[in-house]
Amino acid sequence: MKLKELESCLQQVDTFEEPKILLEQYPTSPHIAACMLYTIHNTFDDIEGKLVADLGCGCGVLSIGAAMLDASMCVGFDVDHDALEIFRRNAEQFDIFNVDLVQCDLCRLQEEKYAKKFDTIIMNPPFGTKHNQGVDMKFLRVALTMANTAVYSLHKTSTRQVCCS
Repeated sequence: MKLKELESCLQQVDTFEEPKILLEQYPTSPHIAACMLYTIHNTFDDIEGKLVADLGCGCGVLSIGAAMLDASMCVGFDVDHDALEIFRRNAEQFDIFNVDLVQCDLCRLQEEKYAKKFDTIIMNPPFGTKHNQGVDMKFLRVALTMANTAVYSLHKTSTRQVCCS
């Protein structure tokens, strides 16, 4: 699938009508999602045929894109039932069946249950700018526990030194 085609498809993904600001529900734009997924797929070969987890999946744009790029299975994790319901409807709209949803608080997840269970982790975590400073680093720690191969995560530039050290 070409980058422009992926972005065009992701523009059809429904997002939040009433985002919950305290959960920092800012959807990943179709352009950023497509560029991220296209690079992961074509440069690093970490999507096709892989078991992918999407942490803080929200409405599912990253998971749906990964499914379109032939991930063997995508599992979206989110604390918010409403977000997962939008994700479910999006998956149905695109006739995507290789996705599953888990409602949980990733900051309280029993990490050993999912340790090294996923080939690839993708995520655009909450940054902790509203009330939960450092939550993005908590998500990253969970991701590193869950990943068998690779973690791809979007972060604010202010946390670049922490992530890359």
